[in-house]
Amino acid sequence: MDAIQQAFVVESRELLQMMEDNLLQLENSGGDPEIINAIFRAAHTIKGGAGVIECRFIVEFTHVLENLLDEMRAGTIVPDRALIEVLLACSDQLGKLMGCVESDAEPDEELNQASRSLREQLQRYLGAPASASKDVALSEAEVQAVGGGEMETDNWHISLRFGPDVLRKGMDPASFLRYLMEFGQIVQLVTLPDAMPAADEMDAESCYLGFEISYKSDADKARIESVFDFVRDDCVIHIWPPHSKLADFIASIESLPEDTMRLGEILIKCGALTQNELDLALDAQSDREVDAPQPKIGEVLVDQGVITPEVVEAAAVKQNKVAEKKNLESQLIRVQAAKLDQLIDLVGEMVIASAGANMLAHKSGETALAEATSVITMLVEQIRDSALQLRMVQIGETFSRFHRVVRDTSRELDKDIELVISGNEAELDKSVVEKLGDPLMHLVRNALDHGIESPQVRIAKGKPPRGTLRLNAYHESGSIAIEITDDGAGLNREKILSKARERELIGPNQTLSDSEAFALIFEPGFSTAEKVTNISGRGVGLDVVKRNITALRGSVEVESKEGQGSTFRIRLPLTLAIIDGFLVGVGKASYVIPLGTVVECIELSEKARTETNNRQYINLRGEVLPFVRLREQFEISEQGGKRENIVVVQYAGQKIGLVVDELMGEFQTVIKPLGTIFKHIKGIGGSTILGSGEVALILDVQSLVALATVQQNRLQSAEAVKV
Repeated sequence: MDAIQQAFVVESRELLQMMEDNLLQLENSGGDPEIINAIFRAAHTIKGGAGVIECRFIVEFTHVLENLLDEMRAGTIVPDRALIEVLLACSDQLGKLMGCVESDAEPDEELNQASRSLREQLQRYLGAPASASKDVALSEAEVQAVGGGEMETDNWHISLRFGPDVLRKGMDPASFLRYLMEFGQIVQLVTLPDAMPAADEMDAESCYLGFEISYKSDADKARIESVFDFVRDDCVIHIWPPHSKLADFIASIESLPEDTMRLGEILIKCGALTQNELDLALDAQSDREVDAPQPKIGEVLVDQGVITPEVVEAAAVKQNKVAEKKNLESQLIRVQAAKLDQLIDLVGEMVIASAGANMLAHKSGETALAEATSVITMLVEQIRDSALQLRMVQIGETFSRFHRVVRDTSRELDKDIELVISGNEAELDKSVVEKLGDPLMHLVRNALDHGIESPQVRIAKGKPPRGTLRLNAYHESGSIAIEITDDGAGLNREKILSKARERELIGPNQTLSDSEAFALIFEPGFSTAEKVTNISGRGVGLDVVKRNITALRGSVEVESKEGQGSTFRIRLPLTLAIIDGFLVGVGKASYVIPLGTVVECIELSEKARTETNNRQYINLRGEVLPFVRLREQFEISEQGGKRENIVVVQYAGQKIGLVVDELMGEFQTVIKPLGTIFKHIKGIGGSTILGSGEVALILDVQSLVALATVQQNRLQSAEAVKV
């Protein structure tokens, strides 16, 4: 049961997200039937799963929700903004109830009260129960006509097929009929023995009964359905209200569970066809002459007048959709994240072991052994890439969750804001995505509250009343860049500098570039908001954003133009586990540079070494290239060799050079985190183990680029003062 419960929670969370996305689409689509069907299927599946694990509180809540969605599908209830608001609240409530399932606890009184309140709101939309009028007795032929979708009566019609295990579970089919008569009248009852096998094949413990019932009652559909709660999972039950029409049968077909079914099975399950009618049609199909073209079973049923073409067409569409979904499902498999993490760890150890074996093979001088280990190394690289690809997910799923955030927050702030998403297909490691949600949430809510102005202010500034928030993602130099852009008021540079001087973050006469000035907003407690709201303005968000992004070996920067808007740009590594690196040496120490950041390698000539003794840049083909000497940066006391090289790296569009002694080539590296005692060391992002067993440090190119840029700016400022 624990495994089933866990699977139910995982699937239901996905269905709730799908339901929320579709509700937001429905708000803008004006009642698209396909979207309504998708919402209904999600609720229907959650309710069925809750029944399997005997989760009463979810079944009760979803039951009323399903009834309302069923009426929406039938067109009797038209969704407006207020109803969608209630349905979104129901989706949120289901998420909270799902939390109770996860913690294996009953919902508290507050949660139960919220469920009751939402059920009452849904019931108000459902309105008064349908009333019955004059008695109508159905003959068996008329019942079959109803099954064909051609007849409407003033009574409820119940199509009931008991499953074979009903008797084994201690249920008496007659008791359900007696229960129906407690709040209504069975006008006509037709027993259908279609499932009855031959006498020698009968099982005394199996149930083969089916009924077509004309039922007169003032009860609503929910009350009638409740009669069959205990056998719902073991029976096929369809209930049509008075005056049901062809559309009800088509809707019933569309709501069938996504099982592998042939066209005949679909028609039987929706109550539009009996097994006897299908068997007769199959016999008629097989009686055709051998040379004659064989008609499809749907054509035979229509020719015989058993069923209408519209119902057959709906069943055929359903059959095709089921086939398409099954083809997709056969290509997918759900794997626990912990198992993937274990696989990545093992692949990482295999990478290290492979590098050690390859090094020993080359030292041995055995050509055949070296070739064999080279093949193994190549295969390990392919295994590594495939293993990492398993954890790569598209960022579009994370982006899509912000539709609801933007919708609710903009209404709370009385603003009109449109969310535009691009770069959905960009992929990065699942572990990175999971830790990215909170920083993105802070930045989005900050843009909604402080960035984009109210419609009145925008109109006064000559802007369109509707503001735009854009989320974009793209790959760049072995990393992923994520942009949050708004067309709002932008950042006030002077206000930021004034606040920074007030807090003594900068000197009274200190001059900062735009990027340095805007970076001040990430200082703890820094805020220029004139008032505090329940969304932002307390100065406790952006410092958390920077800290979380830095913990992921990423960076965040700001571009802004006052009056035009701002862009927050996050850069993150694609994976936190294994990378391709470029191995370099300084003295006896080895360092790994992420290969995606390496642009080129050049030799630092004797002349250039002499010229750069007192400066930290060179002329690279007419371009000023600042550089960092790793020997000086990491205080390596050993004397350097006669030769030095510069590895040109690029990060966030800026190039710098890293001066090293030795270039040792490309290297597959497994990233090992540094201990907490070393986490404040600038320029180091992690460590790895070489094939020789030695530890090599992985360079943090981001912080080295920032260091070289600061040094270059200071040097230029000093030279300007001299002039």
